[in-house]
Amino acid sequence: DYVYDRRTTSDLVLGVGLDNVISDDGSLNDSNYKLGGSRFFELGIAWKTRVFKNSNFLRVKYGFSFVFDGLKPTDNRLFVDNGDETTLETFALDLDKSKFRMDHLVFPVHFEIGPSTKKVHDDYFRYSTHNQFKLGFGGYAGFNLLTIQKLKYEENGDDRKDKFKQNYNTNNFIYGLSGYIAFGDTALYVKYDLNPIFKNNPVEQRNFSVGLRFDMD
Repeated sequence: DYVYDRRTTSDLVLGVGLDNVISDDGSLNDSNYKLGGSRFFELGIAWKTRVFKNSNFLRVKYGFSFVFDGLKPTDNRLFVDNGDETTLETFALDLDKSKFRMDHLVFPVHFEIGPSTKKVHDDYFRYSTHNQFKLGFGGYAGFNLLTIQKLKYEENGDDRKDKFKQNYNTNNFIYGLSGYIAFGDTALYVKYDLNPIFKNNPVEQRNFSVGLRFDMD
């Protein structure tokens, strides 16, 4: 009897965690951004394909994700577009909130390794990685869809909320490295942009993220 070899599966990807920036002249210890307040959110679809015919030890995981990276500057500052350069400058009033968000569409590709169990059905079989250890390593590339800055403050007794949608000299093309260590559907997730956030700044800054990734397969 014919048995269908189901080599590809799909699942929903959800990622949440903390953002920050690594600069050429510094580290996270003297960051210009709030360590707990700068966060990312990722939502996407991923397909996973078995590489070898008779083994599921190596898989390729690929798909697309919408990634929302947020940075909150420290010391009552905001981003200012000064021609070709984007700088952090002190705001004249006390800021209740200063948030800089970049929305991306990215296409991740990971090589995933780890054990699995073989499940045979009447007309097909598949390998399951449910409740198994997984290690994924790879990268991503994509595009910046939107850059937005939000400010909240009080002026003359009135609450103000400002929203600025402009480029701020951010790079339109996004690419980087990413990886995860998982057990079951939950993973520790790390990603690092190889592209600088801003095109022409004298000190290059690259976004770094660490958090949790949930692959609901």
